[in-house]
Amino acid sequence: MSLYRNFLSVGGLTLISRVAGFVRDALMAAVLGTGPAADAFFAAFRFPNLFRRLFAEGAFNTAFVPLFSGALEQQGRDGALDLASRIMAWLVAMLVGVTILAEIFMPQIMIAFVPGFIDDKEKFDLTVLLTRIMFPYLACMSLMAAYGAILNSLGRFFAAAFAPVILNLVNIAAMIPLVTFWVMDPAGSAMWVSVATMAGGLAQLALVYGAIRRANFVPALRLPRLDPEVRRFWVLAVPAILTGGITQINIFVGTIIASGADNAISILNYADRLYQLPLGIIGIAIGTVLLPELSRHLKGNREAEARATQDQSLLAAMLLSMPAATALIAMAEPIVRVLFERGAFDALATTQTAQALIAFATGLPAYVLIRVLQPGYFAREDTVTPTVFAGISVVANIALSLLLFPSLVHVGIAIATSVSAWLNAVLLALFLARRGHFALTGAEWRKHGLIIAISAIMGGALYLLVERGASHFASGAPLWLQAGLLAVLVVFGMATYFTLVHVTGAQKLDLLLRRLRRSK
Repeated sequence: MSLYRNFLSVGGLTLISRVAGFVRDALMAAVLGTGPAADAFFAAFRFPNLFRRLFAEGAFNTAFVPLFSGALEQQGRDGALDLASRIMAWLVAMLVGVTILAEIFMPQIMIAFVPGFIDDKEKFDLTVLLTRIMFPYLACMSLMAAYGAILNSLGRFFAAAFAPVILNLVNIAAMIPLVTFWVMDPAGSAMWVSVATMAGGLAQLALVYGAIRRANFVPALRLPRLDPEVRRFWVLAVPAILTGGITQINIFVGTIIASGADNAISILNYADRLYQLPLGIIGIAIGTVLLPELSRHLKGNREAEARATQDQSLLAAMLLSMPAATALIAMAEPIVRVLFERGAFDALATTQTAQALIAFATGLPAYVLIRVLQPGYFAREDTVTPTVFAGISVVANIALSLLLFPSLVHVGIAIATSVSAWLNAVLLALFLARRGHFALTGAEWRKHGLIIAISAIMGGALYLLVERGASHFASGAPLWLQAGLLAVLVVFGMATYFTLVHVTGAQKLDLLLRRLRRSK
């Protein structure tokens, strides 16, 4: 399957997952509301999710994929399977140990994790219970990430990309009775949703394990031992864990700063959900496909193919992220109004969320570029340099947030987030170029310049149309009318953008379609 077709496959499944996630969130709001039980559930879910982001998504994939791809390229399937078995022995041992300790000492852990709940014994006890129910979710997700990394390295992307859809579908199915005929008290509902989340984690793991079995690539269970290759894995994994930790610290500090103003946290959350949609579809798809592709080429000493793969990924990233960013900026208020403005979410909340969304959207291309550029380091088994750059960007983010928050409130935090993302992307690009691993030809610079110019033209046209139709998008206008007009604008923007992209030669659509149809 071609690189572009892999991007499309993973991106399409990520889109399905995000849409299902919106449905899940809507049902969860109806079931849990915003009371103490909801606070307890979200705090409980965030705890294993934190560890998942640190260990499963970050360290394991970043450190494992280059080593596994190298073994697959140089030693064949048997050598790669043996390496996977030795590394997963350590992963399983760590997961068992962490899970047992966390289940035993959960009350003490929660005192440090949610100190604000201590004065409310009922809320604190419920949080402890829910966390104990959901903490094994960490093991499911970590094993799923390991199996998914193996499948991605084998060029099989479907199962790992579809797994999040399974989690959302299980949660949706579990909550439908609670919003139709089976009314429960908030604490009971929270426990039911927690059990459903754990069941969704098991279903995800079962799906990916089935794919591993069909590929005849199941790592054998064995006792962990520290050999040179496993030691190399941990040398690569520890900086990746630190990178994930830095990011979580950034989120934590941002939440503390935002808590200084009424509604700032919720406004940022809604805006973040919207710009994360294209980021997930484009950035995750490219990052998931690119790392194993680059790793295989580099381990096979195919430097030219590796450069070509990264250049294609960069073009795809710009081709999709620039129009997405400009469209979010041009249509921020209609998008927020159509999706959220009802009930307690009033016109003022729409305006404030749209302002934050515009600030976040300016950093969207940078976040996607980070996904393209980081594999250039990870595939060469350099996890330290991206960690340093992530640390620099986080310091800049925190400093700028503190500087801008008093005057711009939630918009200041969003601006700081985008500026720090661009700083990270520029540092990654400059140092890759200094090492001779990244350089654009004159023709490639022209294509990227055209993409930026065409995106600006499309965004300007959309902004003028939104202004002309302001009365139809005003607060209180019929939802069907607003949604219909928004859909028309989206179709118009896409048609305008891709027509100009084709006519100017920035990306010939017939060539793009041939790449998507190409099997290899």
